[in-house]
Amino acid sequence: MTPEEYLTYDAVALAELVRTKKASARELLATATAILERVNPKVNAVIHRLDEAAKVQAETASGTFGGVPFLVKDLDGRLANAPWNGGSRALVGYVPKEDSELFARYRRLGLVFLGKTNTPEFGILGVTEPELHGATRNPWNLDHTPGGSSGGSAAAVAAGIVPVAHAGDGGGSIRIPASACGLFGLKPSRGRMPLGPHTGEGWHGLVVPHVVSRTVRDSAAFLDATHGPDIGAPYFAPAPRGTFFDAATVAPEKRPRRKIGFTAQSILGDHTHEDCRAALDSAMELCEAAGHEVVPITIPLDKESVRVAYLTIVAAGTAFAVEEAAKMAGRPVGADDFEPTTWFLAQIGRAMSALDLERARATVFGVQRTLGRLFEGIDMLATPTLAYPPAKIGELALRPAERVGLRALRAVPAKAILEKALFELSKNALERTPNTMLFNMTGQPAMSVPLHVGAASLPIGVQVVGKMGDEEGLFALAAELETMRPWSGRRPSVG
Repeated sequence: MTPEEYLTYDAVALAELVRTKKASARELLATATAILERVNPKVNAVIHRLDEAAKVQAETASGTFGGVPFLVKDLDGRLANAPWNGGSRALVGYVPKEDSELFARYRRLGLVFLGKTNTPEFGILGVTEPELHGATRNPWNLDHTPGGSSGGSAAAVAAGIVPVAHAGDGGGSIRIPASACGLFGLKPSRGRMPLGPHTGEGWHGLVVPHVVSRTVRDSAAFLDATHGPDIGAPYFAPAPRGTFFDAATVAPEKRPRRKIGFTAQSILGDHTHEDCRAALDSAMELCEAAGHEVVPITIPLDKESVRVAYLTIVAAGTAFAVEEAAKMAGRPVGADDFEPTTWFLAQIGRAMSALDLERARATVFGVQRTLGRLFEGIDMLATPTLAYPPAKIGELALRPAERVGLRALRAVPAKAILEKALFELSKNALERTPNTMLFNMTGQPAMSVPLHVGAASLPIGVQVVGKMGDEEGLFALAAELETMRPWSGRRPSVG
């Protein structure tokens, strides 16, 4: 199979080729590897290759996606006998001995693991530029970021190495890179996906894993094949009415008409770029043309308190991640083992009291009630996925003065000073990506749909949020939009 032919198939189609013996798993592996070797030096998406293990898997591939090449993010799950760094120097050399439940499910599907993809340290940032592995670049424009934290996975799919790749989302980490790379990315409802056995809940319920893909039906088929609680899960999402794949492939005349609220406001920031506004306007025109009702709405929020609550929870999670890293590494760790932002957040997490965390959680619960009332009058909510087009590589990196300031805070870890620094960080850190984390806090399913291209040939996604448990409604709408304005055939030149 030539690379050109391979790129015309999604994962569902590749699996069918293997099942009907029109292609072999070995053939697909060879083609995917050839594309990886050609494009990865340009985009730096894959940071651990698993060539020998992949060859063994290809020889025995069977299952729903038997023989389909696949990549897993170096976070949000552990793959047995493969390096796991989470983008951190502290974990260089760590190799887990067992699969996380989600990865075990992937393995049972017959997927062939080519390698692992790049991620910022512990998934904290919305760009993928870890000091450990270097920056991942956007295949549509190599001067720009593919977003984060699943930037390596998104860049690999956009560049054509695989049709679908594992991702995870604690504040937008599926939707942000999907938007930046012209892909479809859905964050499932809280509790829809397994996180065990190593994690009970990530960031107090904010984190949900799934995939980024070129087609809507691949995302739906993967959710069908992997969703459901694992042993000891603390909670789980409402059961779907049917299959997600059926929702994504239902005949147009059977798709329900929806009332879609929309807003171009920057939910937790101050501004929205004109390209992102244009993407939303265009998407709403498509929805109206399809017979949906679209209505402007305003989201009533105290932005400042929500930003601080979100970063408080992330700081607590980061402090715990640093502590766990020491256990996994089997040695003491210190500030020099982590990037400055990571260590700063961990300092805040350690300085906080249980009461501080409880206040943050109370803010989250209030947000859930607010959005619940809003959704009594609408079926879905549409926003720009990002408030700005993808940043240039290094544009959001710490400036020298900021690095000096964070180093100084290591020596003066007074809680009051750290809280002030967190307040200042909260005003700036979410300005470019202010629209996604709210729905990690509410637990609602949310997707980024690649309907627009802005300046510098960079894709611009539109986010659509559903009611709790209504992934089926999102898949139905996404498939409709995909039919009206197809995107999977668009290719960046690097691919």
